[in-house]
Amino acid sequence: MHQQLDRVWRRCFNVLKDGGFLCINIGDATRTINSKFKLYNNHTRISDACNSIGFTMLPSIIWRKQINAPNKFMGSGMLPCGAYVTLEHEWILIFRKGNKRQYMTPNQKLERMDSSFFWEERNVWFSDMWDVKGTKQKMEHTSGRERSAAYPFEIPYRLINMFSQKGDTVLDPFLGTGTTMQAALMCGRSSEGYEIDATLKDVIDLGLATMDLDMCNNYIKQRFDRHVSFIEERSKAGKEIKHFNNHLNVPVMTGQEEEITFNYITSIHKTQDGFFEADYEISSDMRNVPYQLLKQII
Repeated sequence: MHQQLDRVWRRCFNVLKDGGFLCINIGDATRTINSKFKLYNNHTRISDACNSIGFTMLPSIIWRKQINAPNKFMGSGMLPCGAYVTLEHEWILIFRKGNKRQYMTPNQKLERMDSSFFWEERNVWFSDMWDVKGTKQKMEHTSGRERSAAYPFEIPYRLINMFSQKGDTVLDPFLGTGTTMQAALMCGRSSEGYEIDATLKDVIDLGLATMDLDMCNNYIKQRFDRHVSFIEERSKAGKEIKHFNNHLNVPVMTGQEEEITFNYITSIHKTQDGFFEADYEISSDMRNVPYQLLKQII
C-alpha cells in the first residue's frame, strides 16, 4: 500500500507550488502477523516518505473521533495483560513545499486578508487536537463498494480555510465521494480531484449538483453568528475589542481580521464541458440580519 502511496506523494510534490501545503488524513492500523498482534504506524511511514521527497513537515493534528460501539475494545476483555488500547483517533499530517508563500504587492496582501479567519476560529482550528464527529460510511448510490471511507465535511472545510486563500486551487488525489470539492466550492476555491473507482463518478456529480444552497450559506453564516456571540460575550465581560470590520459591520480582535468577507453561493451549475461552476455574492453589513432574508439580500 505504501509503495503505491509514495508515488502519489511524489506527484503531489511535483504539482504543488512553492509554499503550498499537503494535508494527509491517515489512521494507524492494527494487524496480527505470525500470530502476533501489533500496531502499524501508518502516520510514521508516510511522514518518513514525505520528508525524503523534500517536504517540510509541520506540526500535526490528532483528529479524535470517539467510538461508542460496545465491541470496540480489543483483546481479552476485562483481564489484565491481554487487552489493548482502542484506536479512536486519526492523524492529519501537514507538510509544506519549499519556503513560506510570499506576498509582495499591496494587492496580494489585501487578497490574503480577505481570506482571513476570526481570532477565536484560529484558536480552535490551529489546536493540535480536534474533536469532530465522523460521518456515515455506507454507500447508497453506487454498486461498486459498500463503504466510502469519507471524512466529515468539517475536516476539509477547516484545512482549506487554514492553508489556502480564495481563488487558489485545491487538489484531492483521493477524491472519493467528492467531499473536498464541496468544501472547496463553499470556501471560494477552485478544485480538482482524481478517483480511480469509476463507480463513484455519478456519486461525485450528484453530490455537487444537489448541494443545498440554503444549507451551504447557512453553514457559512454560522461562522459569522458564532463570531457575533463571541464578541457579545467578550463585551459583557468588559474585555477590550480594538478593531472593526466594516465589510461585516462587526468588531474583531485583530487588524488582520478587518478585511474578511464572506462569499455566499447564489448558484451552482454544470457546464457543457462537464465542470461545475459556482456564482458568489460578497456579504456586507450582515450583523443582526436573519438568515431567512439572506436570499433576498444577495
